[in-house]
Amino acid sequence: MRLRNRVVSTVATLFGVAVLVFVMLRAIPGNQITAGLGTEAAALTPAQRQALEQYYGLDQPLVTQFFSWLGNMFTGNFGYSARQQQSVLDLTLHSLPVTFELAVLSIVLALLIGVPLGMLAASRTNSSRDALGQVVSLAGLSVPAFLLATTLLSILAASFGFNPNGQGFATLFDDPLLNLQQMLLPALVLGFGIAAPILRTTRTAVLEVRSNDFVRTARAKGVPERRLQVKHVLGNALVPIVTMTGLQFGYLLGGAVVVEQIFSVPGIGRQVLLGIQQKEYAVVQSTVLVIALAFVLVNLLTDVLYRIIDPRVRAS
Repeated sequence: MRLRNRVVSTVATLFGVAVLVFVMLRAIPGNQITAGLGTEAAALTPAQRQALEQYYGLDQPLVTQFFSWLGNMFTGNFGYSARQQQSVLDLTLHSLPVTFELAVLSIVLALLIGVPLGMLAASRTNSSRDALGQVVSLAGLSVPAFLLATTLLSILAASFGFNPNGQGFATLFDDPLLNLQQMLLPALVLGFGIAAPILRTTRTAVLEVRSNDFVRTARAKGVPERRLQVKHVLGNALVPIVTMTGLQFGYLLGGAVVVEQIFSVPGIGRQVLLGIQQKEYAVVQSTVLVIALAFVLVNLLTDVLYRIIDPRVRAS
């Protein structure tokens, strides 16, 4: 029953996303014809405009356009990018692994920052440790990603001549060292922003677990403090941390567009941005639906993980 409800919820979510992006995209002034020709579109004759509308499928009713696109998606036909002379499926297969790699690196950095600082802040409330955690958390939440990215890139490029992103993007398989250099700064920018909610979640969860009787019992039995904090406290505080991490990872799959654009990372967020600028409906619609599907799958994986971590959740 639970699996069936999950499947129904997933299908309904994806359909809602498909309808929303379809409507919002067509609410933006202009279309593929005006985006491709610019001011020259005004010089088109009625016959030329009609021919172009037929070519792009814009002469069909919106309902027909919607279900035609959705039906093609089920057959693996995600559409075609006239500007880049590639199918949307090929573009997505190249850009999605890039964003996935960036998201993984960002999450790793966020966990390395957020979890230790969260535990440190919770170890002694209202102390300098706690104040440090609050400062880092507020900085991560308040400093815009585009400002931090632009500042880092400008300082490192101007002062140290370090700008690997200006050499043309290299995949992890083509040149691992250059790829990691190109991913380092965008991952650091995104990881710093994500570390803030992870830090706060860790602090709250650890404080809640430390107030339980089994922690006081373990300390009274002489369990070493390090083992107590890692195995008993952190181990029982993992559920909210994993949940927050999963949500942030899902957000990164589509929300890294600004950082990808600044650092010239050819990820899936940048693909959507270029598609919007060029009014390529097929690119934007299909890519956003892929992002939504990835987000749903990440949430499903997160659900499975915290059921593995906490037996009480499995029993519920």
